[in-house]
Amino acid sequence: WPQMVISVYGNNTLGRDEVRGYGAIHLPITPGRHDIDVDMFVPEPTSTMQKLISWLIGPRPEFVDPKFVAQSEGREITRVCSQGTVRLNLNIVMKDFLKQGFKNGTNCSNCTSNL
Repeated sequence: WPQMVISVYGNNTLGRDEVRGYGAIHLPITPGRHDIDVDMFVPEPTSTMQKLISWLIGPRPEFVDPKFVAQSEGREITRVCSQGTVRLNLNIVMKDFLKQGFKNGTNCSNCTSNL
């Protein structure tokens, strides 16, 4: 099922862009309005020396590919720190799912006539 990956960036004290948080959600499977809170996190340095260097001169550790957040492979060894939440207001519209062979639970009297 489709996922949404969120990457939040901001300026640090030196004016440089740095990651403020990553998060991912699976999009809802029902049509309508959905209010969703996404837990955000950032990768942590693996050693004390790296923590000191990133604190002194920046930047924080970042993922090379932001899509890594949506994958499960390799995440069990990644150190992260929670960074709050982002609230999403999503309006989901389902269209032509039945034509593609997916059943989404909506009742439509003429949906099967076009197959």
